[in-house]
Order: sequence, then C-alpha cells, then structure tokens
Amino acid sequence: MKISIGNDHTGVAYKEAIVKYLTEQGFEVINHGTDTPQSADYPDFAHRVGNDIDQDSVDFGIVICGSGNGIAMSVNKHSKVRCAVCWNKEIAELARLHNNANVISIPARFTALEQAIEMVKVFLKTSFEGGRHQRRVDKINQFC
Repeated sequence: MKISIGNDHTGVAYKEAIVKYLTEQGFEVINHGTDTPQSADYPDFAHRVGNDIDQDSVDFGIVICGSGNGIAMSVNKHSKVRCAVCWNKEIAELARLHNNANVISIPARFTALEQAIEMVKVFLKTSFEGGRHQRRVDKINQFC
C-alpha cells in the first residue's frame, strides 16, 4: 500500500514518527511535507497529496498542520479527495466506515503523538461500510 503524506512546520515531528511507523509496517510512503520547523504554508503540501490522490498514484493520504483544518480545506479542493479532520481513533474509524475518507488530517497542536499514530493505524485498517453510506458519498462526489 502506498501513502502520501504532507505537513507544515507544526507537523514535522508527527510526520517523522508516522513515516517511521508506516515504513516499519511495510507501507511505501511519499513524503511531500517540510522537514524543518521553519514557517511553511500548508496548502503547498496539501496540494501535492491531493494530486497524488487525484492521479490514483497512492491509496491514502495523511496531512498534518496545527489545527488540521487549513490543510484539510486545502486538500479537499481536489476532486477525488475526501479528507476528514480526526482528533481521536473513533472519529478516524467513522471517517472510513461512513464517509469512505481517503485522507486523514491530524491536528498536531491538539493530539498527542501516540494518539496520532493510533488514529493512522485505525484509519488504514478500517474498510468502508458501504450500504446506506454509499448513497451519501455519491452525493458528496456530485460536485467534484
């Protein structure tokens, strides 16, 4: 499985830990994020992840910024992206089960590092439930 990851300066430590976890688990990771604590603009990294999703070159995306909101708003501009801001593993699971989210947004300033890794684990192992939820996802995709 191939994962695209992007982050701004607030997500460097989170990205490093998540990439380490993913590679240890055998995932291929494409790093589009900054590697320094110097101020950086999250849309620059979000759009690279979004492009990977739009081009079907990855299976999932992970984006990280301070609140998780700005980077999620940016990546959600891409037609094939369904990004969910998650702050615990239960939300991450529901984002996959009910919304067929293919990108998880992590708010680095509001989640612990261990919690973020746990969210990624749950997000990647959870399958879309389909059924009545498919109709709703189809309605989301109508405007892409």
